Formats: sequence, structure tokens, C-alpha cells
Amino acid sequence: MSEQHPTPYASRAAVHEQELDGFGTVRVLPLDAAADAAVLHRWVSEERAAFWGMNGLTRDQVAGVYAHMDTLDTHHAFLVVKDGEPVALLQTYDPEADRVSECYDIEPGDIGVHLLLAPAGTEGARSGWTAALAGSLMAYVLLGLDRERIVVDPDVDNEKAIARFLKQGFTAGPAVVLPEIDLPDVYLPEKKAQLAFLRREVAFRG
Repeated sequence: MSEQHPTPYASRAAVHEQELDGFGTVRVLPLDAAADAAVLHRWVSEERAAFWGMNGLTRDQVAGVYAHMDTLDTHHAFLVVKDGEPVALLQTYDPEADRVSECYDIEPGDIGVHLLLAPAGTEGARSGWTAALAGSLMAYVLLGLDRERIVVDPDVDNEKAIARFLKQGFTAGPAVVLPEIDLPDVYLPEKKAQLAFLRREVAFRG
């Protein structure tokens, strides 16, 4: 393991590691609900993350959400670090086990993705930074997990996220209404979403 990754993440095994020329080393780590709760709580509590649906939750509540997710075989969460610094939260899921399955025709090899980027650091927004990071994550999801197509479902009013996905090569699908989920372990309000899709052959031509 390279020694360039400072603690506390250096000792954690990555499911994906990629060094990008001119960008840095991206590592995708299985989320540790307890250890990563402080970082996640800081991100999801910001107004910019309102569409993530966790504004107002305490750190312990955020940890609880991801501790529950860790018990599922169909939904997975990852902390993404770049050169040892946390930069994004990546979630993957089986669309057949998600409410999105009621809103589109699932194809074999589909995988759902949610992506929350960390706020810009002291350097501010940097041209090409998000595209480079997203490209590495798409490599993990489509190539590393051997999937044919990614589906995303950002809120219809989350114009920044929608534009980011389309710029990354996604094709816009229909606008749909994801139904309310009210279960003992999870509650999700109804959500108006813009579906978008990215096929492996489009993301990695040739």
C-alpha cells in the first residue's frame, strides 16, 4: 500500500484505487458508518445538500442510516478519498430492490447510483475536477462491478446535479415520481425525480 495516503484512511482497504495523471489518486472505501459519521454529517447538513434529504439529522442519526444500509445486500455506501482527503459519498444499489423500479423498465446489468460531492475546499471550484473524479467512479461502477448501465434519479429541481450528469455523458430519461416509502427501518417521502442513464459503451468507447 502506498504511504502517500495519510491516516485515518491509509489503513482501510479500497474496493477501487486509480491514479489519474494531473489529478491524484482516487480510492473508494467501504463506508464505516461510525468512523465516517462526522464527515458525512458535516456534508449532508449544508444547505447545498438539501436534496440529499438529511438536513436536520444529528450525527448519530446519520450514522444510524448508514449502519442500517450496511445490513443490506442490495444497497452499498462508499467514502471516496482523493490523495487521502474525503471528497465524495458514493452509494450504489440494485434498482430491483429500490422504489425507482416502479418508474422505469429495468434492464439486465442496471445499477443505481447516488453521488454527493464534498463542498469545495479552500482552493474553490476547479475546472475539470468533478469530471475527473466522476470518471474514476464510473470506472469502478461500470467496469469494476461489471455493470452495463447506470441509472441516477436526482430531484427534478436539482439543476446542478442534472447538468453534471448530462455533461458526464448521461442521457436524460423521463421525469418520474418516486413513491413514498414508509417502513419501520426507513422513511422516504415522495420524490419528483429526473432519471438519466449512462451505458458502459458510451462511457468507455473502444
